[in-house]
Amino acid sequence: MSTELFTFPITKTSDSKIKYFDWDHLDFGKNFSDHMFIMEYKDGAWCSGEIVPFANISMHPAMSALHYGQSIFEGLKAIRTEDNKINIFRPDMNAKRFDESAKRMCMPPLPEGLFVDAVRQLVGLDSEWVTTRDGHSLYIRPFMFGTDELVGIRPSETYKFIIITTPVGHYYSEPVNVKIEKYYTRAASGGVGRAKAAGNYAASMYPAQQAMKEGYHQLIWTDAATHKYIEESGTMNVIFQIGDKLITPDENHDTILRGITKKSVLAIAEKWGVEIEERMITVEEVIEAAKNGTLKDAFGAGTAATIAPIAMIGYEDEKYVLPPVEDREISNKIKKYLGDLKAGRIDDEFGWNFIV
Repeated sequence: MSTELFTFPITKTSDSKIKYFDWDHLDFGKNFSDHMFIMEYKDGAWCSGEIVPFANISMHPAMSALHYGQSIFEGLKAIRTEDNKINIFRPDMNAKRFDESAKRMCMPPLPEGLFVDAVRQLVGLDSEWVTTRDGHSLYIRPFMFGTDELVGIRPSETYKFIIITTPVGHYYSEPVNVKIEKYYTRAASGGVGRAKAAGNYAASMYPAQQAMKEGYHQLIWTDAATHKYIEESGTMNVIFQIGDKLITPDENHDTILRGITKKSVLAIAEKWGVEIEERMITVEEVIEAAKNGTLKDAFGAGTAATIAPIAMIGYEDEKYVLPPVEDREISNKIKKYLGDLKAGRIDDEFGWNFIV
C-alpha cells in the first residue's frame, strides 16, 4: 500500500441525521450517513477532492454514463472493534480492483493511496455511524462514472469519483436457495466480467428475478459458451466443499470477478491445512457430488454477506438439499474466524485490518 498520505478539505454538515436514525429498522443500503467524498477528473488530471455533506448531485441529460454505461464501483465495510476502534477490511485490495475495473472500462486510474485515504478520512469523520450492534457495519460504496455532456460513443473525458456510506445489518437473514442458470449469462469471455461495472449487475437482474419467482434467492451462473462450467453465485464468488477439499472456479478466467473475501477465505483455509483447488468446475461434478453425498458444503463469499451458506441447489427441475448449516465445519469456522479478526478479538496474523 502507498505510504503517501492524502488529506482533504472538509465541510461538515450543520445538522447530523444520526439523531433521527432508527437503528431497529435498518434496510440494507437505504439510509446514508452525513457526508460523502467527491472528486472530479478533467483536463487529463484528478482535481482536489473534498468531503462535503451528503446531498443529491446534479447531472446533464446527455451525461455520458447514462447513455453509454461508463460506471464502476466497489464495496467494503467498516466495523467497530472490541476495543472501540474502527476497522476497514483490506481496503488496499478494493483500491487495486477499482483500478483494474477502471482500465477495462477505459476510465482514468486512481492512485491506490488516494482511494484508501479518502475512505479513511470519510469513515473517520462519520465514525458515529459505525455501531457496536452485533452483525452491523458501515458499508462503504466508492464509485466512478463518466460525466461528459455529449451524446457520442467514445470514452468520457471527464469523470466523478464519489464515496458514500450506509449503515447496514445482515445481508441475508437465512441460508440461500440457488438455481443453476442454463440459459442467461452473467459474462462472456473477452467481456467485462472481471470489472466491477454497473452494467454487469443490471444485466443479471432479469434472470435473477425469474429465479425468485420459482422460490430461489439467487442464481449460480455458468459459462456463456456451453453452460457446463460454474462461475459465480449471484453477486458473490462461490466455493464448494466436496469431500475434504474446498473447490472454487479459477479467477484467471476473465468472466469472474476477483473476490477479496474469497481470497481471504482460501488463505485462511490453506493456513489451516485444508486442501484447496482453484480450477474449472463442471455443473455435472457438483450435481454428482450432491447426489452421492460428497457435497458437504457450498457457500457464496462476498463483502455484503461475508459467507452466505447455500441451503439448496436447483438444477433441471431437481432440488438438491445440502447438509444443515450448523453441521458445516470448515465454512462455519472460517466465518467465525473472519468475524473475530475484523472485530479485533484475535491477532491479525495476515495484516488485513486497516484501523482508521
